[in-house]
Amino acid sequence: MRNLRFRSAATTATTALVAALALTACGQSDAVGAGSKPDAKSTATAASSTEKPDAQETDKPRATDQSADKTNASKATSNSNSGKGSSNNKSKSKTPSTCTPANTKITVTKVSRPINHLLVTATNAGSGTCYAYYAPLLGFDDAQSVTQINESSQPQAVVTLSPGQSAYASIALGGGEGSPTTAAYNLSVSFSGRDNQGTVGPVANLTLPKGTKTNNDTSVSYWQATMSDALTW
Repeated sequence: MRNLRFRSAATTATTALVAALALTACGQSDAVGAGSKPDAKSTATAASSTEKPDAQETDKPRATDQSADKTNASKATSNSNSGKGSSNNKSKSKTPSTCTPANTKITVTKVSRPINHLLVTATNAGSGTCYAYYAPLLGFDDAQSVTQINESSQPQAVVTLSPGQSAYASIALGGGEGSPTTAAYNLSVSFSGRDNQGTVGPVANLTLPKGTKTNNDTSVSYWQATMSDALTW
C-alpha cells in the first residue's frame, strides 16, 4: 500500500515536470517568433527598388538637346550677321555721290527764248542719288580758262538728282556786250566737287549747235532744279 502511494506520487511529479517543460518550450518559441527581424538583404533590396533616380543623371541634358541648342544658336548668329550685312549694303547704296559725266548724261541745246542762250542739261543715269554742286565748268573750243559763272544765279540749296531727274544751267552767249561774234564749235563740261576745289570725274566733250557764237562776256548759271529757273539767267 505504501509502495503504491509512492508510485502514484512519482507519476504525478513526472507528469507535472513534463507539462512544465512543454510550457517553457512554447513560451520560448513564441518569444522567438515575436522578436524575429526581417532578413537584412531582403530589406535592402526592397529599399533600393524604391529609391529615386540619381539626381545627376536626371539633371544632365541629353546629347541631342545640346546639339539642337547649338544648331539654333548658330542659325540665330548667322541670321543676325546677314541682317547686318544687308543693312550695311543698303546704307551704302543710298549714300548720295557727286554728279559727274560718269553717272549723268550731258546735252547742250539751243533755245528760242531768251535769245542768244544755250541750255545745258545733266540727267542722272545712275542707280543712286547724286548732287549737282555749284555751276558746270565750261570750256569753248581751245579756251585756256573756264567760262565765267553768274554768281547771282546761285540757288538756295544744292540740286539733288534721283535716278532719271535732271539739273539745268543756262549759257548767256552775249553777256552784257550785246550780240556774240566769235564762232564756237565744241564745248567741254566738267563738274565741281563739294569743296569747289577744281573738277571731279571725267570731262564731257560735246558738239555745239550749228551757228553758236560767243564773246568775252559769255557766262553760265549755277545748276538749277528746273529749266525755267535756269533760263531766267
